[in-house]
Amino acid sequence: MRVYILLFLTFSFIHHTSFSQARVNNSGHDYPDLILHNAKIITLDNERPQAESVSVKNGKIISVGENKDILKSKGTGTIIIDAKGKTVIPGLFDSHNHVIRGGRFYNTELRWDGVRTLERALEMLKIQAERTPPGQWVRVVGGWSPYQFEEQRFPTLEEINKATGDIPTFVLYLYGHAYLNQAGLKALNINSSTPSPRGGLIEKDLDGNPTGLLIAEPSAFLLYSTLAKLPELSQEEQINSTKHYMWELNRLGITSVVDAGGGFQNFPEDYGITDLLYEKQELTVRMPYYLFAQNAGSEFDDYQKWIQSVEIGPSCDIEDVSTPNHFGKRFLEYHVQGGGENLVASAADFENFDQPRPELAPAMETQLKKVLELLISNRWPFRLHATYGESIHRFLNVIEEINGEIPLDGLLWFIDHAETVSENSLQRIKALGGGIAIQHRMAYQGESFIKRYGKELAGGSPPLSRIIELEIPLGMGSDGTRVSSFNPWVGLYWLSTGKTVGGNQQLFQENILSRKKALELYTKGSASLLRLSDRGTISKGMIADFVILSEDYFQIEAEKILEIEALVTVVNGEIVFAQQDFIHYWQELPAAMPQWSPINAFGGYQNRN
Repeated sequence: MRVYILLFLTFSFIHHTSFSQARVNNSGHDYPDLILHNAKIITLDNERPQAESVSVKNGKIISVGENKDILKSKGTGTIIIDAKGKTVIPGLFDSHNHVIRGGRFYNTELRWDGVRTLERALEMLKIQAERTPPGQWVRVVGGWSPYQFEEQRFPTLEEINKATGDIPTFVLYLYGHAYLNQAGLKALNINSSTPSPRGGLIEKDLDGNPTGLLIAEPSAFLLYSTLAKLPELSQEEQINSTKHYMWELNRLGITSVVDAGGGFQNFPEDYGITDLLYEKQELTVRMPYYLFAQNAGSEFDDYQKWIQSVEIGPSCDIEDVSTPNHFGKRFLEYHVQGGGENLVASAADFENFDQPRPELAPAMETQLKKVLELLISNRWPFRLHATYGESIHRFLNVIEEINGEIPLDGLLWFIDHAETVSENSLQRIKALGGGIAIQHRMAYQGESFIKRYGKELAGGSPPLSRIIELEIPLGMGSDGTRVSSFNPWVGLYWLSTGKTVGGNQQLFQENILSRKKALELYTKGSASLLRLSDRGTISKGMIADFVILSEDYFQIEAEKILEIEALVTVVNGEIVFAQQDFIHYWQELPAAMPQWSPINAFGGYQNRN
């Protein structure tokens, strides 16, 4: 059992000192710690859909209503935020992100998310190559599509080599393919005699020399195993990097995530950075996480070991993870939630729509059943990565067979992705008490999907209206950072317009959601998927997670949704991000480490156009 030391974080801005002091001054009194007023609050609470003001004490919302009524309750030290008429929504909840892994590498990555021209993307590549010292790499790792560029095409290897010169460079496109420049090939010693791994292709020219193109055919192993060979940051730099990634999530209005594990994310070795930030109470997003077994063939042994040594849910050292201590600080959720998203390697159905659908191995059922029996019998929640309806059908066969022997009996479980889930499988998921976690992957892969499978199938991938009609628990997420962008507003744009980041229509009208319903999937939906009843709305008794938006999400034109960000983000009643007219409520960000980090040159990606 870990013993966590409660640390008081001293803020550099005097307002933060007064905020902590407000907790002390108001202790034992009914005065709120914080009041936000003069706002257009979209509560998502059916009993009171809209309000002007909200008050908070000890990390919980204590009242919601009109300005004149809420302001009467202020006391000595209560922090008062004038929202200046801006729209306020509940904090966004990304039910599928990879913060633990992504945070460790965030400061090393040049993000093309939101860049509108290939010319600018290549210019950024050139600038970063000039800034990157010998021994390090230039990296572009997911979150972009060629269709977002005005040029409507991929970069060429010739263009990448010209922009980067002798600085090793790796550019990842989803989990479909990647580009290595000539310096990168040399650094990794990939040459004419290097064989392609099973499920992947190292492209070679007519002379037998590698071109630099790595292709998933269809396994992504070649891509992420190559990425894993690149140098890591120091511990101090990884701490700084993870903080910057969380602040970027906060800038976009995210207050909760669920980390879905991921390839080359070993437990417990690769969890040390977020463990440390949790102990220091420096997490700025709530972060329950799932454990993803890494070694093909020994997944059962890993889960058996973890079940014997790891507790599900909040640490028993802390009575209430949302209750502030006597310093006014708080622990946010950070604990093992269950097993997944991949449970056994043989059940991995890769979502590379440039390649045919993979046929899962005949041994999959036997291997998956052994692991699922272990998890279910020990009451461990689980999630299953499944892109294709054919895979889901086979997974459900296994789950139904186990349920006949070891009843699920209300155990929390759900399918991730489910782009081509069938009607029959939806009925079976509902009957088994499962849920579905969707992501905006089709906003980045819609064009590739249409080219391979046609418009008819694409229009219902995933079949959102039917999932909602069946009342299957449904939550929204991103699958950031290596596939989709972590930006939730891309997801809200995709849900409410049916369009890709290239502006192409993918979803049929019947699967396009209202803006309110889309927002509910990213708030109440994700909360209900995890069976959390204390978040998702701005109402009395809920945890105090909410966001002041830069624009009115419900009124602006659709294309402007992609540009929305947070002006203020509040997590557990504390301001974790603020900017522009509200900057005085927050502290100035420390520079990204190391000094050559792309973050220091380009900042938040929405400012990179």
